[in-house]
Amino acid sequence: MLLTILTVLSSFLANLEEKTLQSGFTVTVAEEVNAPMNYPGTITMSGDKFLLTMFNIEAAYDGKTMYMYSAETDELTLSNPTQQELVEANPFLYAKALVGVCNITERAMTDGKQTLITLTPKDQSIGINRFTLRVRTADLMPLQVEIKEGKKTSTLKMKEPKYVEQKVESQKMKNSEFYTIKPEKNTYINDMRI
Repeated sequence: MLLTILTVLSSFLANLEEKTLQSGFTVTVAEEVNAPMNYPGTITMSGDKFLLTMFNIEAAYDGKTMYMYSAETDELTLSNPTQQELVEANPFLYAKALVGVCNITERAMTDGKQTLITLTPKDQSIGINRFTLRVRTADLMPLQVEIKEGKKTSTLKMKEPKYVEQKVESQKMKNSEFYTIKPEKNTYINDMRI
C-alpha cells in the first residue's frame, strides 16, 4: 500500500516537473470567526517556475529571481527568494517539500475518477494540521488543494486545469524568460536581490 501511495504522489509531482500546467483558480480562506474570502487568479507553471496573477498583483519566478508587480503602485519588486518563500507562494512546491516530514495516505473518491492524497505532519510544530490534494486519477491533473492550519482553512480550486502539450508554445513556456515580468518605461523597480 505504501508503495502505491508514493507512486501516485511521485507521479503527480513528476508531471509538474515535466509538463507545463495552466489553470484559472479560486483561493478561499475561511476562519471559524470570519466569513470566507474568495480570491480568483490564474497560474502557469513548469517545475518550480511560475507566472501567477491574483488581484492587481502579478508574480513570477524564473528559477532564480522572484518578480512581484503591483499595478496599483506601478512597482516591480525583484528578489532572490528563499526556498521557504517559494513554498509559501506555490502550494504544489509546498506539497513536494512536505513529503519527507509527513505521513501520506491516498484513497480513491467514491466516483472512482479522483484520488485524495492527504499529507499529515509527523511533527505538528511545522505549522499545519493537514495538507490535502485532490487529483483526477486518469491524468493526475490537480483539482483542489486544502491546507488546514489551526482554525484557518485555505482551499485552492483549479478551474479548467490543463497540461500544455509539448509543442512550440509549451517549449517557450518552459524557457525561463517566459517566467519574468518586464517593467514598463516608468515602472518603479525595487531591486532587493543580493
